[in-house]
Amino acid sequence: MTTARRGVLTGGTWCVDYNRSVSHWPGEDGLAELLEEERHGGGSGCNLALDIKRLDPAMPVETITLVGDDDDGRYLQALAEEAGIDVRQMAVSNRAATQFCDAYVSLQSHRRTHIFHAGVGAYLTPDHFDFTATHARFLHLGLPGVHKTLDAPWHDLPNGWVAVLTKARAAGLKTNLELASVDRDLMAQLTAPCLPHLDFLVVNDMEIGAIAGMETIRDDRTDREACERAAHIALERGAMQVVAVHCPAFAIAVSRHGKTVTLPSVAIPREEVLGANGAGDAFAAGMLYGLHEDWAVEDCLALAHAAAAASLRSISTTGSVVSWQECLALARQWGYRPL
Repeated sequence: MTTARRGVLTGGTWCVDYNRSVSHWPGEDGLAELLEEERHGGGSGCNLALDIKRLDPAMPVETITLVGDDDDGRYLQALAEEAGIDVRQMAVSNRAATQFCDAYVSLQSHRRTHIFHAGVGAYLTPDHFDFTATHARFLHLGLPGVHKTLDAPWHDLPNGWVAVLTKARAAGLKTNLELASVDRDLMAQLTAPCLPHLDFLVVNDMEIGAIAGMETIRDDRTDREACERAAHIALERGAMQVVAVHCPAFAIAVSRHGKTVTLPSVAIPREEVLGANGAGDAFAAGMLYGLHEDWAVEDCLALAHAAAAASLRSISTTGSVVSWQECLALARQWGYRPL
């Protein structure tokens, strides 16, 4: 008897975020005031795992990652265990320190600036990923560009990301890849060979432009039509069933069967916003949760926007995400921006 797959397995980046709220982001040789500082878990594997658990505590969540044998590594282990995340494949290494990131959020612009140290993340390899015992339905994998070994060729494959995705799909999981804010050319180079091994792709407006090799942002404004064209290009180059593109103003989802849905973002009151750190992860969590539950694409987008808006109320990546029902209630209360 085959057990039906359910749950989300996150793989890749778990790091410690030192979230710092500053008056503004200064230029070189400039000065800004540090207003608030907190330590939280961060990275795609951590953020999406915690967000899914906040959206639905009953959803099974597992993770595969590598942390250091240090205080930060033990902090991440405790964080995951407290949230009810399966940490059997959270490996511990003494080769380097736990990966960490200084995450600055400007109160003036609400934009974020990340400065990271790769640490033990550089030693994460496809061999750390064992899919033989998991009953998860989805794999959420990241982040290309910040894991040295996974970024490099692996045996006869273009990179380690392809190796992990190939192994996951062979084991019966559906796959999604999260990207990092690295150089556009590097992003395109690492992502291109992964596209044929993905079931979903949830990215922002800059990332979809890098993947498609076109400009999607002009004069600091996102070009909605360009994002849609870029999403179609990515769809044609890969195996994805859905490509979703998000930005602060709207999101677009393009399906392989031809359906395109555009939805404006939630009009969260400005006084509620503390920082955008983790909003993209929250969007992905809402989108993947809906897809996991076989919701209509427009309902997935609505939850994605609602989760992202809820996340803006904290300078941490996951601190203010609430249940999916509460997220949608907040969205109804605040309404949506005009397209």
